[in-house]
Amino acid sequence: MPRVTDDHLERRRQQILDAARICFLRKGFHRTSMQDVFAESGLSAGAVYRYFKSKNEIIHAIATERQSGAIKLLETIVKEDPLPPFEEIIERFFGFVQTILDEDGALRVAPQVWAEALHDPVYQAIVADLFKGVRGSWAALATRMRDAGRLPEDADPEAVGVTLMCTMPGFVLQRMLNGDIDARTIRAGFHALGGAR
Repeated sequence: MPRVTDDHLERRRQQILDAARICFLRKGFHRTSMQDVFAESGLSAGAVYRYFKSKNEIIHAIATERQSGAIKLLETIVKEDPLPPFEEIIERFFGFVQTILDEDGALRVAPQVWAEALHDPVYQAIVADLFKGVRGSWAALATRMRDAGRLPEDADPEAVGVTLMCTMPGFVLQRMLNGDIDARTIRAGFHALGGAR
């Protein structure tokens, strides 16, 4: 029997995640069953369960995959020399968020998971972990900015990270519900706040 390649395994895993995302967007993640995922993916229960034991694992994989992209973007920016202007960083970050919200829709599932996390400890742990990851990346950026003299010496990077993390859920919800903001809007808002007294 020929050996299954890592490439094949990854394609199959992605096929399942794409099918689940389509189901979540169509029915909401709460009303989507594993049977829905089997049908959408065209795979047997055994094939899907080889990769994911539950819907929770699928949700975690989708969220982590996209979240890791946001973290990697911020990590890349932190290493840039010279460090880009803050407003450019903001636009790049929210441009990325906008892409995964609009183009493949993966982030559109997030508010459903956030709501479920308010009363389900399994989802609460998943969301808290993901939020802490992005928040930590913002804090690392704030540390770099403080060390470069672009924030006051007594600036608390953790507080900056928490504050910047607050903007992401607000951006996601406003774009989904109102559709009237984009990455440039957030950049313009931070620009205006920079002149506040």
